Amino acid sequence: MSISYDGNTAAAPPGRLPRIGLLGTGPWAARTQAPALAAHPGCEFAGIWGRRPEAAAELAAPYGVPVYEDPESLSADCDAVAFALPPDVQADLAVRAAAAGCHLLLDKPVATGTTAARAVAEAAAKAGVASVVFLTLRFAEPAAGWIAEQAATGGWFTADAHWYGSLYDPDAPASPYADSPWRRERGGLWDVGPHTLSVLLPVLGDVTSVTAARGPAGLVHLLLRHESGATSTAALTLAAPRAAAGVGLELRGTHGVTTLPDWEDVPGAYGRAVDALLTAVRTGTPDPRDAAFGLRLTEILAEAEAALD
Repeated sequence: MSISYDGNTAAAPPGRLPRIGLLGTGPWAARTQAPALAAHPGCEFAGIWGRRPEAAAELAAPYGVPVYEDPESLSADCDAVAFALPPDVQADLAVRAAAAGCHLLLDKPVATGTTAARAVAEAAAKAGVASVVFLTLRFAEPAAGWIAEQAATGGWFTADAHWYGSLYDPDAPASPYADSPWRRERGGLWDVGPHTLSVLLPVLGDVTSVTAARGPAGLVHLLLRHESGATSTAALTLAAPRAAAGVGLELRGTHGVTTLPDWEDVPGAYGRAVDALLTAVRTGTPDPRDAAFGLRLTEILAEAEAALD
């Protein structure tokens, strides 16, 4: 589905930095969104709302920003809002924030169903607000630069990707992300699948067909055909044994073989996502990683899930 953005919503008034508020208070917000927003020179970290007021107060204290009683009050005081919430909570609040005229810095996946993801993309387009989905590999260097280089090079006929997370291995170090109900319910397909697809689509083209199969330890195997004629495979799980954990992506084509490089820690990458949103606001040109792209990722993941069922 094509969603267009007309860029009608104005940026912050001259002489004032854009005000960006944060919705969410979990470990991802504490590690990534809050420190990145506070450190970014191009925006003002305007405040926090969370479903647990005590958690919001704890997160806000080091940054000296206010805690808001409800999302609507935060949106009313901001030019843009950033999300660190479960995807289907995010989707509902994003529609409301767009209607209030706020630009959207979304997390992945935008939603875990196509109806909700489409509602976000359509709300952003209708309101004329800019949007960016934070997909780590599309903003973290050197991975992001490598992706752009391979997309420009072309000539790839296949890709092989894997993301073997060990979030639920009892022998692995405890992770705060393991307590996420949506992540445990939806598994690696929905948690790390968006990251993998965000690399494959710009390099090989949109997905035209999806085949999926289950393996052990929550593993999902995808076989994808792309509009370029290339095919790709992806293996995704959050429950691999710690000794088997790892992330990788290999491309093969007329120029040889190349592999996805390691990437930096995510706060710096999130700062570049803020840059991308501010650029889209200033220029009125949609970012390629916008809510419409997030919708397309959701459509592909939903098709894969249906194939599994």
